[in-house]
Amino acid sequence: MISLKGKISIITGGSRGIGAATAVLLAKAGSDVAINYIENGAKAENVVNCIKKLGRRVVTHRGDVGNAGVAKEFIEKTVSEFGRIDNVVNNAGIWTYLAMGSADEDNWGETIQTNLTSVFNVTNAAVPYLKKEGGRIVNVASTAGQRGEAFHSHYAASKGGILALTKSLAVELAPYKILVNAVAPGWVDTEMNSQVFIDQKSRDIITQAIPLRKIATAEDVAGSVLFLVSDLANHITGATINVNGGSVLN
Repeated sequence: MISLKGKISIITGGSRGIGAATAVLLAKAGSDVAINYIENGAKAENVVNCIKKLGRRVVTHRGDVGNAGVAKEFIEKTVSEFGRIDNVVNNAGIWTYLAMGSADEDNWGETIQTNLTSVFNVTNAAVPYLKKEGGRIVNVASTAGQRGEAFHSHYAASKGGILALTKSLAVELAPYKILVNAVAPGWVDTEMNSQVFIDQKSRDIITQAIPLRKIATAEDVAGSVLFLVSDLANHITGATINVNGGSVLN
């Protein structure tokens, strides 16, 4: 029922986790895909191979889209290859530890740049192209941006910023038929959280705190992204879809 045939979708942080799952799922729905990544070249190549096996075209771009120039390069490379952009998925992110009072300023800055500034940079570069025919922007936030997270305040602040940016842009870009939404995952079983889940006791405690008694997979989150870029979501903008098994209810 969902078809993205003829669409062009870009995904940041597309070499692993939620980004990789989203890239493959959008390709399964018929979209051609462009992915950006920083370090995981081998994993990016795995994503590329999966997309090609699905018969879709794919472009890769390596670089930190927290840098405005790099973000612009990514957008321009995609447009040069495919002619346009229909869907933007801002997914790039990191999750590190920070204890206030002894925090490293560089740690704060890196997280804000990677998680939040990258969303601004990519969106700012993509909007002139999206304005031509309309399109979709989906920003990957987090439950941390809704309720905060002790010892990860920089991460929570970056994700809370994404939620505020999403609402602001939804109103600003509505006249151009650009729909802007967010997904807010809770715990997701990805490489980013592997150091937590390696301890079975911690994993069990986390699982028991989720009403559905299940930690999300990357594919669970990707499904909500697919919905938001599909025609089924034609009258949804400024919304946040919570993908957390009921652990945070807004």
